[in-house]
Amino acid sequence: MDESPEPIEPANLRFLRLLVTGLTVVMMVGLVTVVALIVMRFRDDGPILPENLALQDGVMAQAVTMGDGWVAVVTDDNRILIHDRITGALRQEVVLSPEAFGVSVSE
Repeated sequence: MDESPEPIEPANLRFLRLLVTGLTVVMMVGLVTVVALIVMRFRDDGPILPENLALQDGVMAQAVTMGDGWVAVVTDDNRILIHDRITGALRQEVVLSPEAFGVSVSE
């Protein structure tokens, strides 16, 4: 009784088992890759801003844009202030006129 023959597995069932095993391996590798990419992305400290970058009293920043060596701050009084990225010194100031864009400002 100990020598009972093992049942013969059909070929299509063996193929299906290999497909499921392969899919499981691919899904596990993909999950590990996605988790690793998320961890590496959130570990990034982000852009470095100069600590001595300060706006005038009463001026609020609406947007900040950074480039190679400069930081641009769009203010609520329709100006763009371009500062040096390392020192924070003001490089350029651009005054925006609302009339140039077809917008009338009434206060």
